[in-house]
Amino acid sequence: MARIFSFAAISVTLAAALAGCAGMGSTAPWATLVDGPRGLENWNRIGDANWRGADDAIVADRKADKTPSYLVSKNSYKDFEIHAEFWASQDANSGIFMRCADPKQITDKSCYEVNIFDQRPGQEYSTGAIVNFAPVSPVPKAGGKWNTFDIVVRGNRLTVKLNGVQTVDLQDSKLAQGPFALQYGAGVIKFRKVQIRPL
Repeated sequence: MARIFSFAAISVTLAAALAGCAGMGSTAPWATLVDGPRGLENWNRIGDANWRGADDAIVADRKADKTPSYLVSKNSYKDFEIHAEFWASQDANSGIFMRCADPKQITDKSCYEVNIFDQRPGQEYSTGAIVNFAPVSPVPKAGGKWNTFDIVVRGNRLTVKLNGVQTVDLQDSKLAQGPFALQYGAGVIKFRKVQIRPL
């Protein structure tokens, strides 16, 4: 009888522990940096892309030179969750750059870049991949429709979901903290919701 009681007690304790782990998501509030056509004041601009509020989103579809342009968050983040809703043209080159080492020099080597680039020549790092760090397979397509990214960055683990389907589960400790950025490289990109919360 004592053994049965002990087993039952262990089972209850284990179930409670697992329930506690399942509920360990952030209770911090979301900070909304883009909400429809509003939110440009929440970012520092790099480059000359024509970011503006239009079509119920923040939009860019043109720049004067060949270098990419960015909207860079004013705050730095370590462990966080991002929710982003975006529309990309078939030829768009964009992305979300995270934990950037230098807020004035945004690159796919000094940041983790979650790519939005259906027509990238190297398809393994196209839409849904983390460029130079985590390839994607099978290769999803985002062009011509509204999509969602749900990105979780905690410690050395980064996960990415595109439209609810996981594309990346990366463990890497190269970059520990920094701002994040929205890129405009080519085509048309629209962000109608960008939210972040600490973990």
